[in-house]
Amino acid sequence: MTLRELVSHAEAQLRAGPHPDRARLDAETLLLHALNKNRAWLLAHWSDIPETPVAAAFQASITRRQSGSPIQYITGHAEFFGLPFAVTPAVLIPRPETEHLVEEVLRLAAHWPNPRIADIGTGSGAIAIALAHTLPNAHIAATDLSPSALKVAQQNARSNQVEDHITFLHGDLLAPLSGRQFEIIASNPPYIPTPDLATLAVEVRDHEPHSALFAGPDGLEIYQRLIPAARAFLAPGGWLLLEIGYNQQPAIEALLQHSGYQLIRFVPDYQGIPRVAAAQRS
Repeated sequence: MTLRELVSHAEAQLRAGPHPDRARLDAETLLLHALNKNRAWLLAHWSDIPETPVAAAFQASITRRQSGSPIQYITGHAEFFGLPFAVTPAVLIPRPETEHLVEEVLRLAAHWPNPRIADIGTGSGAIAIALAHTLPNAHIAATDLSPSALKVAQQNARSNQVEDHITFLHGDLLAPLSGRQFEIIASNPPYIPTPDLATLAVEVRDHEPHSALFAGPDGLEIYQRLIPAARAFLAPGGWLLLEIGYNQQPAIEALLQHSGYQLIRFVPDYQGIPRVAAAQRS
């Protein structure tokens, strides 16, 4: 079959999958990945007949996508804050909503010439690397409980040429940072309630790491540990910034107040949903 016929055949397969509305786009994206070519090249070569290994790799990727595997895991690539990231099933795929957290950190970091910043639960390293790329004078530490995730994050730091600006540490939440203080602590922790599992899209539910998604029956388990503990790691006047889930603002605000933070506020995403909690050490 020609490349055009391959895509048409794959599109028909994907229309029976979990995202039929994206069938054509997904088929073309996966073909370009198999070919290692760009869209401009494809437009000029629709009538080409691919080599057998390319066709086989393409069909394998279509089968994975049909079963719900995220495009980013199939291609091994995602974009965040305008930067390229490698992603594997060991890490959560970076979301555009998390860019609101990065933007808020950048806004507050401008108050210090050499801010010390901690990224708790770094995963792919998206937050820490975006910050290091924009704040070359910052001192950034990034922690994660998963050794596999840290390997991905370190790879991403190297490929984005910021590995000298980030210290990656293995351990649970703030534990690897004992004795240190920071102007800003940021985190996009797991916050989905476990009862919501059945409501999630198949590509999230069946393919992304549950340890990076779920946080107990109400989604608050990590916040309940991190919020009170972070205060001791913040320098005077330092800020804690957290990505939060839908309808979690009241509970997060109560936790911050109870833990002695001040100037508590919430930053909405583009849909008007409170997405980032910001609070200052009193």
